[in-house]
Amino acid sequence: MHDTTNLEARGIPSVFVASSVFKDAAEAQAVALGFPSAARVFVPHPIQDRTDAEMRQMAEAVVEQILSAITRAA
Repeated sequence: MHDTTNLEARGIPSVFVASSVFKDAAEAQAVALGFPSAARVFVPHPIQDRTDAEMRQMAEAVVEQILSAITRAA
């Protein structure tokens, strides 16, 4: 979330992507960093043991959300 808020503060559209288990923490951190509207997209947890094919499938499932969030921020 630090990178996302830093980039956004410099006028560079950004989207925070993390697994769903970090949703509450990301939202709290965005508020603490003074940027509660930071765009974020969450994917199913866990991701660490996913195969390459599973990761591609997961990315394909959220790419439209990411594109929508980043273009809305632009």
